[in-house]
Amino acid sequence: MSAAGTYTPKPGAAPLARMIAAQAVLETKMLLRNGEQLLLTVIIPTLLLVLFSAVDIVDTGEGEAVDFLAPGILALAVMSTAFTGQAIATGFERRYGVLKRLGASPLPRWGLMAAKTLSVLVTEVLQIVLVTVIAFALGWSPHGNPGSVLLLLVLGTAAFSGLGLLMAGTLKAEATLAAANLVFLLLLLGGGVIVPLDKFPDAAQTVLGWLPISALSDGLRDVLRHGAGMPWGDLGILAIWSVIGLGAAAKFFRWE
Repeated sequence: MSAAGTYTPKPGAAPLARMIAAQAVLETKMLLRNGEQLLLTVIIPTLLLVLFSAVDIVDTGEGEAVDFLAPGILALAVMSTAFTGQAIATGFERRYGVLKRLGASPLPRWGLMAAKTLSVLVTEVLQIVLVTVIAFALGWSPHGNPGSVLLLLVLGTAAFSGLGLLMAGTLKAEATLAAANLVFLLLLLGGGVIVPLDKFPDAAQTVLGWLPISALSDGLRDVLRHGAGMPWGDLGILAIWSVIGLGAAAKFFRWE
């Protein structure tokens, strides 16, 4: 305070942590207010869980169908938010110049990406809680170590987030919209989410088993359905995809 009794201005940016938190809150609000994204990330996974648990359409093996489906739907929820939703939203932000303007703000570019990642994690927590509650209502009986589940979800988020940002930062917005939705549908059908991988030909199983959605859904299923220990093979596949996706996104992402 100066001698005249007035406050002395102190210009400057807010603390970095506060800027990232504020941007993360904004990103989350925008995501939850977007009806199309909400349909993709929340409504479709829960509808698939209820439908295929109630109707005997796909042979899921011994035991209750929900015990097979719930881990796959959790993997689908991660993919829909970290990959599909983030790719589409970021692609159109890039097209409209939003990323360019935010990149020129006091918030550093890596801080913006950190805020987007936090937003994805918050949304995933809401998805996982919702899917878990519905699965329990349908008679789900999970097993296994929660630590293994958490590690799978974190690595799965990193893998899909990197791939989503790579797509959003290299393709045009319209191409990203089409490609992200197409990949979502293909991985939903061929990634072991609803249809077991052993229903595919042997050659296809080998290829499909290396997909991040297959590794995440199979890893979660091994732990939650069969009570397996740490699924190192699936974790290794997710780690490889995380390095590839995040590394390529960091190198090739274009802000304009």
